[in-house]
Amino acid sequence: MKNKRAILIALVVFLVLVTSQVFSAVNTAEISEVRKKPVLDEKDFEIIDKFVGEAVQDLVRTRDFTSIADARRVILTCSKSTVAGQAQYAEQFSESAYKYISNALVAASGLPEERKFKVILNLLILVDGLEDLRLANVAMKMLNDENAVIRYWAVHSVTNPGIIKQLNSGNNSELASEIAERLKELVGGAGSEIAALMAEFAGEINVPQAEDLSLQIADMRIRKYADWAVKDELLDATILELLYNRISSANVSKPAVARRFAQLYSYAMQRYIKGQDFLNAIQKHQLASVLVEIEQTCISKILVKSQSDIRRAVGRDDYTRVSLEYGKLFGNEMAAGALTLKLNCDYGTKDDGSKRIAPLVLPEPPEPKVPEIKTED
Repeated sequence: MKNKRAILIALVVFLVLVTSQVFSAVNTAEISEVRKKPVLDEKDFEIIDKFVGEAVQDLVRTRDFTSIADARRVILTCSKSTVAGQAQYAEQFSESAYKYISNALVAASGLPEERKFKVILNLLILVDGLEDLRLANVAMKMLNDENAVIRYWAVHSVTNPGIIKQLNSGNNSELASEIAERLKELVGGAGSEIAALMAEFAGEINVPQAEDLSLQIADMRIRKYADWAVKDELLDATILELLYNRISSANVSKPAVARRFAQLYSYAMQRYIKGQDFLNAIQKHQLASVLVEIEQTCISKILVKSQSDIRRAVGRDDYTRVSLEYGKLFGNEMAAGALTLKLNCDYGTKDDGSKRIAPLVLPEPPEPKVPEIKTED
């Protein structure tokens, strides 16, 4: 599902900045020798620090931004020793990178807007490539930036697979929890690209706050469905799989997670059914993909039986059959459906205090706006 989403705005910017073959002006002779050493001394530490300082300065000062990718490549290449397990090198490089990148971001705040954007963007892409836990705090300072592309790379920098792997190993739960808490602040205004990164992070990280983050993301998508404002429906396959994994891997009942899973899938099915004359072809295709994929990867496993009725109905554009399958899974307020019974969940409380045994009903699609006809006086 990750590969199905095209993160267009970030990708375009990235491609513009990475197509160069021009070599960096930073001298790498000394650092290359240090990288080969099994044991380092004070002079070696000074060489590392000097290299990182000059390389970051080169990155910031470069005005030919089509050649800046090579400067980043040099830094990333030299960020690791060629000697396996050389912890001294890694620690000094990390310390210097944190110092000079932090200083560069502060300095960038005083630049003209266009140049400021490009400098900060390239520094964040560098941070993302370094995959250094120490730099996570640097990226977190940019999570609330007003520019969507900057926010995207800030989120990417603290949620990429390398960072997740490190957060899940060793004694890093405090930082993992802090990142999850900061990401929760972004959910309400997150576009689908950033929401996807956060959902994948929430699905992989091993701290309690990650579950809270996943529920918050699911609630945000559920609200968008209810308002007929949801975009990029393919994202919901990722979110549904995340919720399913939490349900299936739990040693205890997870009714809050199960409720979100069922309500979100229910809304996706209802949107497909009710939107047949409202949605465009792309929206229908994305919804169909979500319904079929989740039927195969999640519903079949929950019901403990092979399930392909939705796939066949969707393949034939048979909305009546999809409605029948919806009824089997979710039932109504008179009798719970098979999925609800298996998940052992409810859908909140009615006004009379009783539990809802069927998902909330999706409102009808909004009436299309009638173009205003202007008349001459």
